[in-house]
Amino acid sequence: MNKFMKLAINEAVNGIENNDGGPFGAVIVKDGKVIAKAHNCVLKNKDATCHGEMQAIRKASKKLGTFDLSGCEIYTTGYPCPMCSGAILWANIEKVYFGCDMQDAQKLGFRDKQFQEELSAKPNNIFQVDRQDCLKVYERYKQLKNKADYWFKKLAITPFAYFTNLTKHITQN
Repeated sequence: MNKFMKLAINEAVNGIENNDGGPFGAVIVKDGKVIAKAHNCVLKNKDATCHGEMQAIRKASKKLGTFDLSGCEIYTTGYPCPMCSGAILWANIEKVYFGCDMQDAQKLGFRDKQFQEELSAKPNNIFQVDRQDCLKVYERYKQLKNKADYWFKKLAITPFAYFTNLTKHITQN
C-alpha cells in the first residue's frame, strides 16, 4: 500500500469515527515529505467547503506560507469533486492520486458525479447582474502595483479541458 494513501485513509477513518464528515481524507506531499493531512469536516464545521482536500490545501498553504503549492502532490481517498478539483488547480498542485472513484461515492449518496455532469452543461441558475459596477472593482484591482500574480504558473492543461476530461489530468495509482 502507498504510504501516503495509507495516511489519507487514516485521516478519513479519524473523520468518520468522530462524525466530522464523509469518508474523505487527503495528504499533501512535497519532495517526498508530508506537508499537510486532513479529513472531511463538513458536519463538524457546518461548512460545505470543508472537504478533506480543501482542508489539506488550507493547512499546506499556511505551513508553506503561500497559496502556490507547485511541486506538491495530493493523495485523497476519493476522486476530487468539482470544488476540490478547482482548488487543486488554483493551488497549482501537480499530481492527484485517488482511491475511490465518483461511482463509489455515488453508491454512498454523494453527488459528485451529478455535479460534474451539471458543470459540463450551461448552468440555468447563474445570472449576470450589474456587470459595469463590478468591472469598476476589477479595474481598481488591475491598477494595484503589488498584486499577486495568479498566472505565473503555466498549466499543462486548461481548466476547461481539466473539467471536461478529468481522467487525463488525474493519475490513478
